[in-house]
Amino acid sequence: MSNTDEQPAPAEQQWGRVLICGGTDWPKLGRKDRGGAAKEEKEPPLNPDLLEPHILRSLGNVKAVSVHTSCCGCHFVVLDIDGTAWLFGRNGSSALGVSGEEYISENAPRAVKPTDLGAPKGTKFVHAACGRNHTLLVGSDGGLWTAGANNLGQCGHNACPEISTFKAVNVSHGGNKEHAIQASAGITFSIVLTESGKVFSFGSAEKGQLGNGTTGERIITGNKTGYDVESSPIYIKELDGKKIVQIVSGPQHSLALDDAGLVYVWGYNGYCRLGLGNQVDALKPKVVPQFAGPNEATMGAYIAAGPSCSAVVDKQGMYYMTGKWKNSGEGSSGSPYSVFRFMHDVMGCKVTLARSGGVTHWFTAPEDDGSVMTVCWGQNAANGELGLGPEEAKSATKPIRNVPLTGINVIDIAAGQNTTTLIAKPNEKFADLPRHPIDVNPPPACVKCSKDEGDPLECDKCDSQYHLACLDPPLDAVPDGEWFCPDCLDDPGAPVGAWTLPKKKGKAKTKRAATPSLEETSTDAGSKRKAPASKGKAGAASKKKKQ
Repeated sequence: MSNTDEQPAPAEQQWGRVLICGGTDWPKLGRKDRGGAAKEEKEPPLNPDLLEPHILRSLGNVKAVSVHTSCCGCHFVVLDIDGTAWLFGRNGSSALGVSGEEYISENAPRAVKPTDLGAPKGTKFVHAACGRNHTLLVGSDGGLWTAGANNLGQCGHNACPEISTFKAVNVSHGGNKEHAIQASAGITFSIVLTESGKVFSFGSAEKGQLGNGTTGERIITGNKTGYDVESSPIYIKELDGKKIVQIVSGPQHSLALDDAGLVYVWGYNGYCRLGLGNQVDALKPKVVPQFAGPNEATMGAYIAAGPSCSAVVDKQGMYYMTGKWKNSGEGSSGSPYSVFRFMHDVMGCKVTLARSGGVTHWFTAPEDDGSVMTVCWGQNAANGELGLGPEEAKSATKPIRNVPLTGINVIDIAAGQNTTTLIAKPNEKFADLPRHPIDVNPPPACVKCSKDEGDPLECDKCDSQYHLACLDPPLDAVPDGEWFCPDCLDDPGAPVGAWTLPKKKGKAKTKRAATPSLEETSTDAGSKRKAPASKGKAGAASKKKKQ
């Protein structure tokens, strides 16, 4: 074959490292009646509220391409460049595909590969979605797997209390299997988008969130009402002939965007969250008139859904909101936006990515120098999920720039109920961010020679020290950028700090502990190398010292 016949090499997939801010006490978050995992002690808690973005150590050497959660959920899915899913957070009703564990710590995330679930070799996870207590994983082969609460069929299987481990769901239309490419989820329902542009739904029809034109409301007893439950994916006929390219869901409503820029909404319409000028539930997808043309520039380019609001970014990069998105004033429950309104506070920004969390709203926009600006706001963000900094207010009623992320290029955001995770490209500014956990009690001397002398090189994940000459092969100079020790390179995503169990003889990899033991807790909390909460890594140079 001549050079002129050769196909161009595919573009390299964009990736970054995982950041986290907000609450990490998963059993307690959003629950007033729970004591949670954190205890009032003299030592810093193992499950703190992170008031600024922190580099998540456990995934510090994992090349992440996307991160997923729900505005009504407290668990997360990180997908890496190899197609592995890393799951952590609250595990209510086995939402993370593990039974018997109350939560999976972010310091010891669970790794799931498609082949673990019976997918063909070479399959990668390409998308994921989280409801309040269930999770969906989408494979590159078009497969769909679900786990978690299934009391109303939201996992796509016959109704039962829960699906304790990830189980395949068949999505088909007209007798032909459909190739899933995206998913979204609410509290009691799920939505799936396929490669052909078709949209399917399953779960409870109570508020019209299945988009099939009916709720099936009926009286069961004098004080109990029942609704239709679809335990297998059903085709949303109202979108027939439309090429849908994006789907998003709030707790009880959904939005879809087609390839022309038309925005469709359906489900619960309390507080006018559908942007249709009324509060009547939409049992079938309806087109939002504002984004229906004929001016192409004002049609939709990106959509997002919050707990009681929705957002649309048009093709000019202008940002619109509808519904209740704060607790007082315009946009609150007393005066919700009845239709999508342009946000004047950000009129100078060309928005490229938008997300909504429990009470937070996020977007990114390009700077003049080519970098990325991250903007966020949200009233009553009590756990620090805006990540504005330890000396700043936790919440903000108007959009403001996230100063700790200045100079850091964020490529994806997952805004949860009380926690936010982000993916950012590593650079010098990124290296200045603090890390979580702050201290991991590393060995006090070189791992190889056990000598505490000179200025050894420190691992960017676990802080273990190595003299340049002790490495195999030895290094002549301090490497530029990130550097990870042999053990971390051998076991990406390995747990850190109190969640790391000691290695046993003959075992090559670190064991993972779901929750730390009392002995480990006291060891980590009482570490000699403790750093202040507002400080972290002082830059790449501080971690890579010349021998």
